[in-house]
Amino acid sequence: MRILKSSFAVVERRAEHAVKFFYSHLFWHNPGIRRLFPDSAEDMERQRDRLFAALTHIVSRLEDDGLLPYLHDLGRDHRKFLVGPEHYAAVGASLLAALAATSGAAWTPDAEKAWSEAYQLMADAMTAGAAASEDPPWWDAEVVRHLGYGPDVAVLTLAPHAPLPYLPGQYVSVSSARVPSVWRTYSLGNAPRADHTVDLHVSRIEGGRLSTALVREAGPGERLRLSAPGGRLTLRRADRPVTFIAAGTGWAPVRAMLEELAQHPPDQDVRLFLAARDAAHLYDRPWIDAYAATRRRLAVTYITPAPGQHRDQATARLATALGNRALWPEQDVYLSGPPVFMEETALVLEELGARPDRLFHDSVPVPGAARGGRPLGFGEWFLHRPPPHWHDPSARAPRD
Repeated sequence: MRILKSSFAVVERRAEHAVKFFYSHLFWHNPGIRRLFPDSAEDMERQRDRLFAALTHIVSRLEDDGLLPYLHDLGRDHRKFLVGPEHYAAVGASLLAALAATSGAAWTPDAEKAWSEAYQLMADAMTAGAAASEDPPWWDAEVVRHLGYGPDVAVLTLAPHAPLPYLPGQYVSVSSARVPSVWRTYSLGNAPRADHTVDLHVSRIEGGRLSTALVREAGPGERLRLSAPGGRLTLRRADRPVTFIAAGTGWAPVRAMLEELAQHPPDQDVRLFLAARDAAHLYDRPWIDAYAATRRRLAVTYITPAPGQHRDQATARLATALGNRALWPEQDVYLSGPPVFMEETALVLEELGARPDRLFHDSVPVPGAARGGRPLGFGEWFLHRPPPHWHDPSARAPRD
């Protein structure tokens, strides 16, 4: 294990070169594999980030008991990319070539042997995970309704061809024929319905080809592909007060959990803080107001910037509103929204006394610095440029 980590530490300092070398080697020696990857330069840059994210994650967990289940789930999830057993050998050869090219003097015969054995174990675990899965590689789903909220937000109601086994609060990866070979994660905004339809909440990202296609182009009758659901942001059902804090389309999983709560109303108070860049982006406010009117234990606070102020002021206003509320150590807190918003809000909550073990959110990378202000290493810096947002197939939702 030590030789793997020491050689990888060298590669981290040359991460961008290593990943570009890997893909150049892979496509040159296996031109047929290129069709499995996105065609645009921007999407391929994100794909490079995904690769280094996964590799960094695996190396950091070499002695972790959870690594094998993670690899099984990673192999299962990779079926949606049309990855088969025959591709693992090609990827392994290119990975070793990239490591050799960027490790310098650290690439010794012992290092090569260690990496070869480690990769074979990883490939075997991923292949086994894919073979053992009883789920389909993806669920085909038809768009049956498209509701637009301005130019940048849409809610798509989808009818999967088979029931989607998800829990309120989870997300899915989505792919569209409009943007081939690209998958992005989006949240589902409802508890399971009797007709199995789900609502996909999408916020358009400037320059994001898939989000733009979903918000501005997709319409009824169109078919999308959905991955197996993932994420840990699901209700714990403890006998404690609950606070939900959301921003943007981070509202979607909160709405799904509120719908679940409505089926079994809690005996404790429920608080909702919803932040938006402006009043127009509180796109689901009519539903929230109607829902709150029938729930005496639900208190709702909307947070927007003052007129003419930058949207970042909403975060500052949220911090003030949170500070005016008490009993944080007693709360279960569910946090959802953009990565930086979640990072900043989690720090505020901990300062107010919220217990870390009762603060629930999905793990997301944050650009610029690691949590707590620790400077990023070279590998982390590359990983977060731009910050990759990728589906973690090992994220199983706990029910406690």
